[in-house]
Formats: sequence, structure tokens, C-alpha cells
Amino acid sequence: MSLDLQNSGLSDALVILGAAGLVIPAFARFRISPVIGFILVGILVGPNALGSMIGQVPWLYYVSISDPEAIAPFAEFGIILLLFSIGLELSLKRLWAMRGMVFGIGAAELLISGLVIGLALHLLGQPWGGAIGLGLALALSSTALVLPIAGMTSPVGRVAFAMLLFEDVALVPIIFMLGALAPTASGEGWKGLTDVAIAGGITVAILYIGGRLILPRLFAQAARTKSPELFLAASLLVVIVGSVATAAAGLSPIVGALLAGLLVAETEYHGEVEAIISPFKGLALGVFLISVGMQLDLRMVARYWPELLAAIAGVMLVKAVVTTLLLRVSGARAGTSAETGVLMASPSETTLIVLTAATAAGLIQPSTATFWTTVTAIGLTITPLLAKGGRLIARQIERQMGEEAVPAELADEQGTVIIGFGRVGRTVADMLRAHDKPYLAIEADIDVVNAARIEGYNVRFGDVARSDMVDRLDLGHAQALIITMDDPVLSIRLTRRVRGWVPALPIIVRARDANHAAALYRAGATDAVPETLESSLQLSEAVLVDLGVAVGPVIASIHEKRDEMRKEIKLAAGLDRDPRIRRVRGERAVEG
Repeated sequence: MSLDLQNSGLSDALVILGAAGLVIPAFARFRISPVIGFILVGILVGPNALGSMIGQVPWLYYVSISDPEAIAPFAEFGIILLLFSIGLELSLKRLWAMRGMVFGIGAAELLISGLVIGLALHLLGQPWGGAIGLGLALALSSTALVLPIAGMTSPVGRVAFAMLLFEDVALVPIIFMLGALAPTASGEGWKGLTDVAIAGGITVAILYIGGRLILPRLFAQAARTKSPELFLAASLLVVIVGSVATAAAGLSPIVGALLAGLLVAETEYHGEVEAIISPFKGLALGVFLISVGMQLDLRMVARYWPELLAAIAGVMLVKAVVTTLLLRVSGARAGTSAETGVLMASPSETTLIVLTAATAAGLIQPSTATFWTTVTAIGLTITPLLAKGGRLIARQIERQMGEEAVPAELADEQGTVIIGFGRVGRTVADMLRAHDKPYLAIEADIDVVNAARIEGYNVRFGDVARSDMVDRLDLGHAQALIITMDDPVLSIRLTRRVRGWVPALPIIVRARDANHAAALYRAGATDAVPETLESSLQLSEAVLVDLGVAVGPVIASIHEKRDEMRKEIKLAAGLDRDPRIRRVRGERAVEG
């Protein structure tokens, strides 16, 4: 079967995948955010650049996107996956604790910024209905760009997330309000808003109750199969069901995606789910950024650049000032307030949705919507630059005010990380608990995890064969790593990977035999404990004593054999020190 490259869907898919393969490594090489790269690719391959030249140069069809509207659903799905992953990093308890910030600062930022921008536009000649619609649209900030840049653990990230969460919740009510303000609207618009609020509340309650009952069982079955494909299918099913349910109730689908993430975060599987959907989220987000770039018409930018520059500067100035002042009044540090204000200053991807709704309602003219769409696309493009500028401004303010910069919130000290919770891992955990040492165990068998947690062990489900899962363990803050799993190849690969990442971390690994121990030492293990060798020595000691051989000569021969094994491992591993091979009982007296 031959590939039909004349199929626009296939051709566009190849362009997007090719762009991802080029943009991500190229921009990472120069330490530039790939956000800018994807948007530039969108500008280049979109209908306003190479796409407009297909008639003159037919072969450009294969390196441009011929149907921008066809990729729009994939771009929206990228935002949905982003909100789902954000929910995975949260918890319902933490979200409830943020309610004051969400509905306080978040609401105030949106309403005040929208009012100021709308008032300015009205003074410039825009009718009140259109001014309100444009003001609210431009007051929104980009969830898709701000959160990946700021994260959710830094002071800036936590505040930004609270404001963005309120904006996402308020999106659908804003659209209904614009419909009610339409010149031809009747009182049905406000009634529809009330109906959506009721239906949305009922839907969220049903999803919450159903999710708490069903999700643990669903993911437990997926985990027992040890099939990444089934786990991915279950994860996508949860995202789609949550998004479709809230969309059917009249809310934004991203609200359902966020709720689905929060519910999964309450289970044992959130780390595995987050790791398995991460590549798809990144690719879908790249599609979204390409779609943003395709909306930029460079000819229009060149023609109206003074007006566009003034509009972008005005919107960003208003939002930055309002956000900074609100945060300062609420008690945030000066540097944090300024950095958050600058980062949140650009418009949002949801601005485009509100502009479409305002145009459909007859509140603004299509030409006006086109102008502000270009402003939004340019604003999204420079968001990474705003992030860097905000950090520089924050440092300067803190330096002048004599404040110390607030570092990102570090992960809690997790002590020792144990990978594998079979009989060996359980014994290690028992010894650590006996001496009041904190630990975290990772196990890929969900039945073992459930049984261990019932007994009070600190065990988390996760498959360390996936590199993403290892990255999320934050081993840079661990005191030691113990690898007890019975998989020689994986233990060597994992040891080598972690040693390259955390050079000073003590890594103690269970080894099968002398050869395996030598390979582990070469991979960077601090200590490799060959259990079969030590058990064979203990068996030899027991049988010799039972056969009537004097204890003294037996111990001497055991020491001699242990020293011989130590030298073999040292030679095979190329070590400049003697490896540890000791018996637990007998303390230092029996060490060779």
C-alpha cells in the first residue's frame, strides 16, 4: 500500500511531526524556549506565508499546512491534556486551600483589567458592548504558556495558577454574557447562564463521586496487565469523558480535564499517568502553538505595525500594573508581584475564543476581531521573552529593596528511595523504619503496593523502566538510592542513568553474582551487594561447622574466600578501592 501524500490530513501531519523533530532539539541546543520555535514554524508553513505560494510553486504543498482548520481540534486537545496534567500535580485539598486566592485575586485581576481595557477602548470610539467584550477577552492570560514556563511550585507559579484557574472557570460565563449583550439578544441569554451554572454544578458533582469510586479500580486493572498501552488508553479515556461531560453541560471542556486530573491525583497512579501522557501533551501543545503562528499575517503586521505595537504595549501595561498592584496589596513580595505581572501581561489562547463569540454576537466588527487576533498571536509569541524580562525585573527590585530572592519550592526531603518492594526492599524499609529514617519505595506491582500501604509502608506505584518516572522521583533531593529489583539489565541501566544525573548520590544495588556486581560498579554504583555470594558463604560455613570442622579454621577460610571474591570484583570492575562484601552479623570483626 502506498502513501497518498495528496491527502491534506496526512501531509499536514507529516509537516507537524517534522517541525517537532526539528524545533525541539534545535531550540534546546541554543537554550531557547521551543514555544517560539513552534510559533515561527506556524508563521512559515501557514496560509499567510508558504501556504499562499502553492499556486506558483506546487511542491510547497508538501512543506506547508493546507487546511489550518483541520488541525484546530488537535490544538484544543493539547490544551485539554495540559489542564489534565496540571490537575495531576495538584490535590483536592490543595485546591480547596487556594480558593481564597482563586476567587479573590483571580476574580479581581480579570474584572479590573477587563474594565480598564474596556474603558480605554470605549474612549477610543468602541461601543460599550464591544468594549466590554474586548476588555474581558484581552484580560485573559495564557494557561498553555504561562504554567509550563512558571511551573506550579514557585511563588510566581502558584499565584499565576490561581489567577489562570479562575479565568478558565469564567470563560463560558463570559461567552454567555456576551451573547446576552448582543444587539438582538433577549432575556434568554441570562436564563441560559443560570441553566449552565446549575447543569455544570450537577455534572461536576457526578464526575467527582463517580471518579472517586471508579478510577482506583480502573487503573488497578490497567496496572495489573503491566501494559503501557492499556494504561495510556485508560488515561485518555478519563480525560475525554471528563471533558465531554463538562462540555455537554455547557462548561468549558478544560474544566472537566482539570477535574479529571485532580481525581487521578488522589489515587496511587498519578505519577505513572503523568509520565505516560507527557509526550502526547507536548506534541499536542506544539500543534496548538503552530496554529497560533498560522494566524499571524506578516503583511498585515508590516502594514499596521504602529497600531499593533501601541495595542500590544497598552494591553500589557494595563495587565502588568493591575496584577502587580493586586499582589502587592495582598501581601506578596515586590519581586514576585512584578514578575507575575509581567508574565501574565500577554493575551491568551482563550482570547481568540472570546473574540469569536463577540463577533458572532455582533458586538465587534470582523475587521476589529482580525486586528485583535493578530495582537493576541504576537502577544503569545513574545510570552517566553516576557518571562525572562519579568525575572530580570524581579531580581533588580529585590536587589534594590534588600530582599532575598525566593527560591522555587523544593521537594520535601524524602530520605532514602527504594526501587523494588519485594522481600529485599521490604526488609530494607523495615530497617529504615526501625531507625526512624524517612524513605519512599517504588514498586511496579499494584497488588504489592496496595498490600504494603495497608501495612503502613510508604510505597508508591510506578514503573522505573520508563525514564519519565525516574525523572519525577527528584533524586537530587534524596539521601540515598537503593535498587533491589531482580532485573540485572534494568538495574545497570538505572544505575548508570542516575549516576550521570546525581554524581554524589549513594547508590546501593542488589547484585545477583560477582559479574553483575562488577557491571554495577562500572555503571557507577557506590555499593553492589551480591546476595548469592554471601548466602553461599553462609551455607558453606554452616555445613562445615555441622561436619565437625573447628570454628576458627572455618571463619579463616570464609574470610579468605570473601577476600578472593572482593579482589575478583575489584579487578573486573576496574575499581581503585576494595568493594564491600561483608556479613551483616559479626560487625567489623568478620569483615575481610
